Amino acid sequence: MGLHFYRLPPKLPAMLPKPSTYFYGLSSFEILVWFRRGLFYTYLSIYLRHYLGLSVTETTLFATLPMIVNILGQTLIWGRLSDRLQIRRSLIIIGELSAGAGTTAVWYAHRMCHDPVAAGYVIICGLAVIELFWSMSNIAWSALISDLYTESQRTRIQGRLLSLGGVGRMAGIWIGGLLYDGMGAHFNGWGFHHGALFFIATGAMWISAIPLLLLPEGGVSTLPAAESATDLTPDAIDQKNRFLIFLIAMAFINFGRNSIAVISPQYLTLSSGFAVDSRMLSYIINTQSAAMIIFGFLVGRISARFHDHNCLMAATALSVTALIMLASAASLPIIYTSSFLRGTADVIITATAYTLASALIPAARRGRLFSLFNATFFLSWGLAGTLLAGPIIDGLVKFGASAVLAYQSAIYAAAVLTMVGLFILWRFRQTKIS
Repeated sequence: MGLHFYRLPPKLPAMLPKPSTYFYGLSSFEILVWFRRGLFYTYLSIYLRHYLGLSVTETTLFATLPMIVNILGQTLIWGRLSDRLQIRRSLIIIGELSAGAGTTAVWYAHRMCHDPVAAGYVIICGLAVIELFWSMSNIAWSALISDLYTESQRTRIQGRLLSLGGVGRMAGIWIGGLLYDGMGAHFNGWGFHHGALFFIATGAMWISAIPLLLLPEGGVSTLPAAESATDLTPDAIDQKNRFLIFLIAMAFINFGRNSIAVISPQYLTLSSGFAVDSRMLSYIINTQSAAMIIFGFLVGRISARFHDHNCLMAATALSVTALIMLASAASLPIIYTSSFLRGTADVIITATAYTLASALIPAARRGRLFSLFNATFFLSWGLAGTLLAGPIIDGLVKFGASAVLAYQSAIYAAAVLTMVGLFILWRFRQTKIS
């Protein structure tokens, strides 16, 4: 669809007011989003695996199927709609309110199943439906940040938002750890089975819509009459090629580092391994949150000194180191150190990669092209686990390997995949993606 089909809402001002006035609304929303993610998703894989009895590969489907729906929604529907109408805030609000209602409905539906495995698949399929609405929020959020801030500001702003998000994530993980077993008074999985974690997640989504009222609708004030001619210029073609190389690199990096997102809580709670309980797990994962908080405020200064591309490469190498430490750890202090390094790497990778992507994406196509960039991140949480980590673990256990060795092998494989992405970034460092 060419840009000549696009129209601008008449209420959009020629120039948005000071972006600093919007940071409160942005940060409040980010805190609540990360609170909900930490509260709900940190413990869901354990519930599916150890309470409902799904296999490791099956548990990864709760991230894979919803994320596939999410990316399809961003790419085929909401990204195009956002670009055509140049609206952002409205899509975020509708997405969060709808997803909140859907989350409570998923709890009710899964309790109606008498077969535990069937109940697990109801959760997986229900989350897939919800992701169609969350995808509306995700793509609009990515575009809105670029609308409000200049290229030189984006790494700093993203870092600060991630830092404050780390505060919300820490609170969510802590509360989720308490509620998972009813503060030690009930069985493991109580918080999901009886709905407390579902209900709090719903409330967080609904409340998160309130700070959005402080934000502008977003969008860009001027668009070219058509994009077909400019797309054929040498500079435009070169920029597309550089964006494609960058996407490939980020796909390997994100698929590698995030392929263990679903399995790492299972690994740490293995009775034959570290055997941590839900509260100890929350402390370990919140070490990662603490790193996000600290380096979220520092990443802007770091990138200004060393440049985004160099910071991205260094953080990717740090992520590889953290994965190797996690797989080879023989004691909990090493696990805590690995978690801190992963949090440090995560916040730097997320902030700098976003800035690099935003520099390569034309303003008029932020909705559609950010959906491709987001795909490398969102799909990595589940698809990499389903295609890589899950089959490695289930396959090795089937052939007689210990559960601990199987999980460790999957983590080593994640490190190798991340290294491939690092190599691509290094190999094409002369392609001016920074």
